Amino acid sequence: MREKILLIEDDDNLVTTLGDRLRGERYVVDIAKDAEEGLEKINGSPFDLFIIDVMLPYRSGFDLCRDIRQSGLATPILFLTARSSVMDKVVGLKLGGDDYLTKPFEADELTVRIEALLRRKPLQTGARVHQQGSLRVDVPRQEVTRDGKVVYLSGQEFGLLHYLMERPGQTVSRAELLRAVWGYNESTYSRTVDVHIFSLRQKLEDNPSRPVLITTVQGHGYKFKA
Repeated sequence: MREKILLIEDDDNLVTTLGDRLRGERYVVDIAKDAEEGLEKINGSPFDLFIIDVMLPYRSGFDLCRDIRQSGLATPILFLTARSSVMDKVVGLKLGGDDYLTKPFEADELTVRIEALLRRKPLQTGARVHQQGSLRVDVPRQEVTRDGKVVYLSGQEFGLLHYLMERPGQTVSRAELLRAVWGYNESTYSRTVDVHIFSLRQKLEDNPSRPVLITTVQGHGYKFKA
């Protein structure tokens, strides 16, 4: 089966370059030039992946991402962004993005990230529901609540939280998380883990600057509260 990708990008040169590259990798590629056209295509046909430029005309890629997630679609979202600050990336992840790539980027790196998102599989679970204080994670439904209120996580955030919760009190390295949750084998992507941990803490911790649920083990990785 050939996976179908929707590329939402207004730069004609980049659209041509990426479209040719992705089709050469045997993906089916559709194009939208702005958020409104993107939503029309999303509502009219199923896709396996959305690649969204952040700085779109009329409405930003962040706004589009919010609309997609509020509609209930869990299709992976990869942001393309010229904004390189951590906070910009965190905003995208908090809105429901699964990964980001900063412009300019190498085509090979884009291909690797696309492959990782598309081959992502649900993690094997021992428990159907995890409970830690007011935090409740329903694995089959992929639903997270805190104090009875739904917490909206991206697919990658849910996978990361789930993986850590199944290993309470165990230090898990960035390399292991990259392999298990993202399907990456290169340590050069370790910053991806840090950014997603930051986003999870913002959503789940009472005081994100003093995390209790997900703690850092300096020089080793992360640990979920036992």
